[in-house]
Amino acid sequence: FLGIQRIGAVIVPVSPIYTSYELDYMVKDSGAETIICQDTNFCYVQEVFSSTGLKRAIVTNIADLLPFWKRYLGILFDKIPHGNVDWNDQIYSFKALLKHPPLKTKVEIDPWNDLSYILYTGGTTGFPKGVPGNHIGMMSYVNDVTDDVAGDHLKEGEDVYIAVNPLFHIMALGLFMSLGLNKGNTTLLMPIPQIDAILETIQRYRSRWFLGVPALYRMILENDRLDQYDLSSLRYCFCGGDVLPLEVFNRWKKRFGIPIYQVYGSTEAGHVTYSRIDENPKPTTLGLPLKSRECIVVDPETLKPVPTGEIGELLVTSPYTIKEYWNKPEETKRSYVEINGKIYYRMSDFVLQDKEGELVFVERSADIIKHKGYRVSASEIETVLQDHPTVIAACAVGVPDERVGERVKGIVVLKEDARGVGGTELIKWCRGRLAPYKVPSYIEFRDMLPKSKVGKLLRREIRNEEHRRISKEKVG
Repeated sequence: FLGIQRIGAVIVPVSPIYTSYELDYMVKDSGAETIICQDTNFCYVQEVFSSTGLKRAIVTNIADLLPFWKRYLGILFDKIPHGNVDWNDQIYSFKALLKHPPLKTKVEIDPWNDLSYILYTGGTTGFPKGVPGNHIGMMSYVNDVTDDVAGDHLKEGEDVYIAVNPLFHIMALGLFMSLGLNKGNTTLLMPIPQIDAILETIQRYRSRWFLGVPALYRMILENDRLDQYDLSSLRYCFCGGDVLPLEVFNRWKKRFGIPIYQVYGSTEAGHVTYSRIDENPKPTTLGLPLKSRECIVVDPETLKPVPTGEIGELLVTSPYTIKEYWNKPEETKRSYVEINGKIYYRMSDFVLQDKEGELVFVERSADIIKHKGYRVSASEIETVLQDHPTVIAACAVGVPDERVGERVKGIVVLKEDARGVGGTELIKWCRGRLAPYKVPSYIEFRDMLPKSKVGKLLRREIRNEEHRRISKEKVG
């Protein structure tokens, strides 16, 4: 990861569970020429290699960096997953490349003008948006989290951080680098968020630092074997990816005697706010803005600041962030605005600011579904559904669920001549084109979808219908 940046190349983190359909788009959009993958994922790379601009693939295996004895036992007892690789002059072995000498010439990096990464996030046009970042932006983000969030509470070279969240996510990546690499601490990567494995790891390595989404904290609290684990080492637990319910905050504090600290941000703006860990956090707030982030709460129509305590849309700016999307000028115009000579990112979240300066979350944008901490683009799911030959229109909404935040529901309108098409077939269609967390849990068929006078899909109406239906079911 750091080596790629050191040679002046640009990192484009990709989820290992992405399908070839998603991978194809990201490779083409970013212009990537090299891809690094495990042999277990090589089949997806092979599917898109000839149709994209890829020039080479570097393939590794989970055993490549293990000590000899672990590698030997893993292979002997068939504990190490492996995939088939068709080696040729464009496919390189990561292990073999490590035997080559390093570059003799030092690559000069311009921290302000050279890109460090492109992270992809949900788009409103049906395709993920690339968010570019420079080297100074990455380092300012890491230092902000290290100094403002962790501060003197972080023990350099001694602490252990459990990384459950995927490292292609900006917040998980920032905490991994700030709590771990920046201070020489140990970071334990959990490739699969299996609850018992997480609890066992906390107990075994006496971790003090932990980051999870609300759904993960709820699953830990509801685990039948929770009393079997010693989690007394935990001191600093952070929640990101969604707003922490008050009920989960109270249960956690009662069970473990420590609070959960809220962190909030986005791929575009980075880490925006945090709860101070040297104070008792307010369970209903997002915390205070970082020193490098300037936040204003405005009327979404006029973009004029609203008085303290009134609800408005949150705008964020920083001298260290790039104010545009990669290859998406129209999306850039919609999401970034200039106010008094500064470019602000529109968070599309509605908040209010209290007298102490802390932000209180009120409502999120209707176009983003939050499932297990993932930000799922409704329009991306709709695009995939509408690609099915029998579907003429589609809408995706989030259905509230206490365990996972929201579940994805697809509402579709079939063509008049469609016959024998059911929800199972459409869900299977989505599984072949979307990462598992994006696939709808339910499919509902309708004769039409609500639209505005100019033909714009009214997702909010459908979302409100779902909320009313769930409220009636609870009352009933």
